[in-house]
Amino acid sequence: MTALAMPAIWQTDEIVPGMSGSAYTVVDASGDIRDFHVDIVGTLENGKGTTPMIMAKASGPVVEETGGILQGMSGSPVYVDGKLVGAVAAGLKEMTPYTFFITPIEEMLPLWSMPDTKNKTHIQTFDLKKYLKDKEKQQAKETNGGKEAVAEEAAEAERVHHEEKFEDVIAEALASLPAHHSSIAADAVAQNAARMEGRRATGLAPKQQLFAAGFDTAGMKFLSKSLGLGSAHLTSVGGAEGAGTDYHASLAPGSAVGVAIVCGDFTVGATGTVTAMDGNKVLAFGHPFLHKGNVNYFMTDATVVGTIAGQSNGMKIANVGNIIGRINQDRETGVAGILGEFPSVVPVKIHVKDASLGREESYGARIAYDEDYLAQLSAGIAYAAMSKTSDSLGESTAELAFTVRTNAVSDGKFVRKNMFYNTTDVGQIAVGELMQAMALICADPDKEADIIDVNVDVNVEAGRRTATLVSAVPDKTTVRPGETINIKTTIKPYRREKETLVIPYTVPEAQPDGTLSLDVRGGGMIPVTPLMLLQQTTGAALQSEADKAQTTADKLKALAETGRNNEIIIAPGAAAQPLTEKEQARVLREASAAAKRAAEAAKSKPHKVDFLKKDAPKADGQSKFETRYIIDNVIHTTLKVDHTAKG
Repeated sequence: MTALAMPAIWQTDEIVPGMSGSAYTVVDASGDIRDFHVDIVGTLENGKGTTPMIMAKASGPVVEETGGILQGMSGSPVYVDGKLVGAVAAGLKEMTPYTFFITPIEEMLPLWSMPDTKNKTHIQTFDLKKYLKDKEKQQAKETNGGKEAVAEEAAEAERVHHEEKFEDVIAEALASLPAHHSSIAADAVAQNAARMEGRRATGLAPKQQLFAAGFDTAGMKFLSKSLGLGSAHLTSVGGAEGAGTDYHASLAPGSAVGVAIVCGDFTVGATGTVTAMDGNKVLAFGHPFLHKGNVNYFMTDATVVGTIAGQSNGMKIANVGNIIGRINQDRETGVAGILGEFPSVVPVKIHVKDASLGREESYGARIAYDEDYLAQLSAGIAYAAMSKTSDSLGESTAELAFTVRTNAVSDGKFVRKNMFYNTTDVGQIAVGELMQAMALICADPDKEADIIDVNVDVNVEAGRRTATLVSAVPDKTTVRPGETINIKTTIKPYRREKETLVIPYTVPEAQPDGTLSLDVRGGGMIPVTPLMLLQQTTGAALQSEADKAQTTADKLKALAETGRNNEIIIAPGAAAQPLTEKEQARVLREASAAAKRAAEAAKSKPHKVDFLKKDAPKADGQSKFETRYIIDNVIHTTLKVDHTAKG
């Protein structure tokens, strides 16, 4: 491939009304870059600190055929007298589709020199095109007898890539790369919305939408809601042809190009047009993708299917194709990236089995690492896989297990399994703990944590698999501290016969003499503490001092140890551990202070994403027993503790 050099450009202050030139874009499945006539109307200054825009009109057979400037033409380069003016960026919504605005090229060029710190914290990106050229040189050297130099270069390649063979890295492509992080999801979405509101208020709307492919209707709704984008920003129009990797890809000004944050059986991204090239450096879109600044997203090729005319929402339909590089800047004036360099990713694999339908499917996707969206995207992909396989939102029971390989925990992986039931859509609650775990890892305040991959396994069946506790009878009523007894527990499964379970229980070593009241409950039934009761009455998100001192590893451990819905837990009840007046006063002080902080935070942070939260009970004096049912209630039993009792 011949490297393209950056052409001569016009400065914005050189642009005057009456100039005319041509814009270049792809409008059909032929893939041919076609041109249309452009007349410059004038320059619009938007005030200090904002990007000036050049107003223009389009004409000629191409735009008459498409019905005007459409979504997907964003980034189309505009030339006057052979010099680049800028990129087609926005149209006048609800007005003539032939009048549009150009983002000046001089406003886009700084994207190439902006700081790029992503992908560099734990592992370097690698330039595959350079590697292939180097490999050819190595082969030539070997042919000429330069085996020693070849060996040295090969050793260096192994060192850089964690002693893996470069050929293996290429074969596995992005799936072998660990992930890197940036900031927090809800705030980023809110800030992005605020930044874009000024352009929308003036009628300048970006001529593209974020699209999702591979998702059914329910999956689209869940993803849109969890990302906080709203239905106006996420559409199913557009698609994916499979996320292969093209190491020899080439682009040219006017070519269709894609930006994606998810690729594979599920795709989330957008398509537009290349504005300019300089070697392997690319400028495109002429407006933001998600307006996230320095980013770590997929650059893909794209194939245009056709166009749909519309006064305010005409669109160029295109499919995201192969991964060809990395987008590293997502700014007000456009996106920038590099061909042949690839982002670090988190591979996500989901296996879903629906026993009722006798259907079993496996799905795979790669998420380009962005900690602002990783939790929501992981959960959204898992939910979509469940929804597509089961093809139902009706009453169902689901057992979901997931493993996250990460250095956020000492043993290198976080594992969680739970069972869920819902009368309408079990998928939405089933993926909650996955979203919570990923959010904890991504929000680690102390360090960035690598996430190697995520594996999810789901078993779904139509109907209700719940059970109610009926009785719990200990085989001894008087016990010694540290003694283990058996508690005969009877459950009544929904529309099935009663079942009897024998659950061992060990009395705490430090339990004082007297009555020991025990709660026998489902693992999902969280005992109400005074702090939680005050939280329910005030509506504030309260957090004790002990909670605030927890590390991310502590929080993940607490989540892993939280009772599961299909477990029976036997533990000392609230009656056995009453709070003293001093303890009650402390809890109320903490709750009051937390409520005040929450109220102040609510004023400064209008948008917030809430994740499922469960407080893990203390393990001391607690027994867990796994069942085939979700246990939906709590009952009580008592023991008499006497350290002089005979065994």
